[in-house]
Amino acid sequence: MQTQSTTRDWILYALLSLTIVLIVLAMYQIDRQWLKLSEMQAALSEQAKDVRELRGAIASGAIAAANPSVNATASGDVAQAFQRAHAASRMPDYAQGDWSVEAFGTNLKTITPLVSSDAYASNVQSYVLESLITRNPDTLEWEGLVAKDWTISEDGLVISFRMREDVSFSDGQPLTADDVVFSFNFIMTDAIQAPRERAYLEKIKSVTANGKYEVVFTFKEPYFEALSLAGGIGIMPKHFYEPYLKEPQKFNESKGLLLGSGPYRLNDPKNWTPDKGNIELVRNERYWGDVQPSYHRILWKIIQNDSARLTTFRNGDIDSYSARPVEYQELKKDPQIQAKSQNFEYMPPVVGYSYIGWNQERGGKPTRFADKRVRQAMTYLTDVSRVIKDVMLDYAEPAVSPFSKTSKQHDAALQPYQADLDKAKALLKDAGYQDKNGDGVLEDKAGAPFEFQLTYFQANEDTKRMVLLLKDLYARAGVKLIPTPQEWPVMLENLDKKDFDAITLGWTSGIETDLYQIFHSSQAVSKGDNYVSYKNPALDKLIDDARRTVDESKRMPLWQQAEHILYEDQPYTFLMRRKSLLFVDKRVHNLQMTKLGLNFGSLPLENYVPLAQQKYSQ
Repeated sequence: MQTQSTTRDWILYALLSLTIVLIVLAMYQIDRQWLKLSEMQAALSEQAKDVRELRGAIASGAIAAANPSVNATASGDVAQAFQRAHAASRMPDYAQGDWSVEAFGTNLKTITPLVSSDAYASNVQSYVLESLITRNPDTLEWEGLVAKDWTISEDGLVISFRMREDVSFSDGQPLTADDVVFSFNFIMTDAIQAPRERAYLEKIKSVTANGKYEVVFTFKEPYFEALSLAGGIGIMPKHFYEPYLKEPQKFNESKGLLLGSGPYRLNDPKNWTPDKGNIELVRNERYWGDVQPSYHRILWKIIQNDSARLTTFRNGDIDSYSARPVEYQELKKDPQIQAKSQNFEYMPPVVGYSYIGWNQERGGKPTRFADKRVRQAMTYLTDVSRVIKDVMLDYAEPAVSPFSKTSKQHDAALQPYQADLDKAKALLKDAGYQDKNGDGVLEDKAGAPFEFQLTYFQANEDTKRMVLLLKDLYARAGVKLIPTPQEWPVMLENLDKKDFDAITLGWTSGIETDLYQIFHSSQAVSKGDNYVSYKNPALDKLIDDARRTVDESKRMPLWQQAEHILYEDQPYTFLMRRKSLLFVDKRVHNLQMTKLGLNFGSLPLENYVPLAQQKYSQ
């Protein structure tokens, strides 16, 4: 049965039609707005590129050549921290562009600042986060970066930094004193996983903003590195990280929350994860620095296998290769490598040291390594000279302590432990270990065999060779070493949990090494860096006294006394300091040796690739 349309139906049809027309118009309008936004974004990007190129041209002297008055102004405006980069930008073959491509030998667990704990992540962060001051690689003096200048009170307890007013984060938000205050308070928040940083910043009583561009640090007591401590804090943008104070666990478990004011930035500052493999930074188009960085991108490829990394370098797909000693002599004679590379063999002035750490407490109970005699015996069994000769092919020197032998902190009277099987056996016997059943392995008083796991990074071939050598050396005294290779993220997790018998790793070093982080009893806490749970009240006192002694002539004797205690106690068996054996592609220019080592990748960036040798586009 058919029905006729009523007036009511016609009205409904009309309303429906009108609604459809309005929706179509709205969609059209939204499309136009998106188009407009895209055009604006493209225009801004072009403007940023033009400004960047203009600043680069000024810095390189291209404009100055045509107009000398511009040159005088530009040079005068370059801050001291950028003078070396500025000088590089004026070299005849200087050019901006291309990529810096390097390789990491392990996958990274996280690159979020504070949460990360390895040197690889710190390397990535150094391109993104900036601090108030930086150290001059020639003079080793501190220079202003985000800070213009600073004053220190007569008692050394108050440091005031005047900040530059033209600094912004990579998202365009201005960097002010509030961000520095926030960075300190964020780190000092117990819920934030930053025990390492807090251990040092506890010296600071307060950080306050005095206006928009002045920040004041007040210390609880004198501290010999007060300036570097205050000026070296990585400045975290308040607007980006503050929301995580409400969700600290989300921050602590994050993998890639990284945003700062540095010359490079993550494309997506919130969502990098280890499963992405490579880590890629792009130029910060808003970078405020007096000299713009040369490379368009910084890329780290994850290549865990040594041979694969060398092949990648041979093929020109990464810019440098850090050779193992066993490779180095051969590569120096390799015509292909020589044709494409510059090679550097040097002991960096601030080189760190490798060690075996003896865990003294596991699961809340003391281990066999809690006995000093056992640790001393293990050091006597560790023939470091043979490791250096057989594994490192003499491209290393023995380490006596955390202090370099060139440091004023080191007492030259202390010499490396010499391998001595008889002394080791005597110490172990004195500690209660004997081979009671004649199976060649010592037993303790309860009859448990002296065996332990030595944890090491599985991808390091030299460490693997060293561990196998030590296994034989230790066996001569009836000590059974069980090699335990682990992946890097697993190692870091076990360090945090203190879940290991012994571990071999390395620490980086500084101009003057503060022992607090690694050897002070207070740092034998969960996720602290005294993960071997070494405690010595006499050493604690010396560390505390040295840290509060600003006068260097009075401080150095304290460090040397502390060194004597570490030498006696052997919480670590200090192994060696390794030479850098580095090959760098010839397309990378302006490589120079400084008092901090080779300037390869140092910031502000001084390296570049001349236009004719560039191979990566933007």
